[in-house]
Amino acid sequence: MSDAAVTHYFDYKSPYAYLAQEDTWRLQSELGVKVDWLPFTLNIPDFMGEAKLDESGRDTVGTRTEHQWRRVKYLYMDCRREANRRGLVVRGPKKIWDSSIAHIGFLYAKARGDFRGYHDRVFERFWKRELDIESVDVIASVLDEGGCDPSGFEAFLAGPGRQEHDRARARAEELGVFGVPSYVVGDQLFWGGERLERVRELVAPGSGVS
Repeated sequence: MSDAAVTHYFDYKSPYAYLAQEDTWRLQSELGVKVDWLPFTLNIPDFMGEAKLDESGRDTVGTRTEHQWRRVKYLYMDCRREANRRGLVVRGPKKIWDSSIAHIGFLYAKARGDFRGYHDRVFERFWKRELDIESVDVIASVLDEGGCDPSGFEAFLAGPGRQEHDRARARAEELGVFGVPSYVVGDQLFWGGERLERVRELVAPGSGVS
């Protein structure tokens, strides 16, 4: 097993983070690398503007610029194209979601051991538009499905979980994280799933990284 450590930042509402998950699991299993998975809740309006679509697909907010809409449309076209190659489903969300509750659910599962059952379910169902990641009850249900007793989740969400979430986000920003998926190895930051090859090179046995 490699002694190298990787910190991986994700957000459930990022399609690029979703597409990077399987390769990140593979990095961990094939190289025996210690990966610390952490949520980084994006503030989408900061860089993509705000939008919410009604049933007809019309934006009811109307503050995004044409340039921002072109970026968003390309982003989802690009992600759907890659998802199709991998047998995954990516359906663009109709609003900008607050993913912090789902992220605190992740931290709750992580503190109790195996979080993968929860993590994979949230990503897959959200991108099929089958999961309300802003619902405490829904997230508790997914925790239960993933084998994690959800009885303490609401108390965790209201107190230590929110604090841990905010500390993790602040620390990520200190490290230079601005988007996801991101990977931190030592003092080096890599942004984007396509940079996993560089991460692999850096943490491979014999690389000297620890």
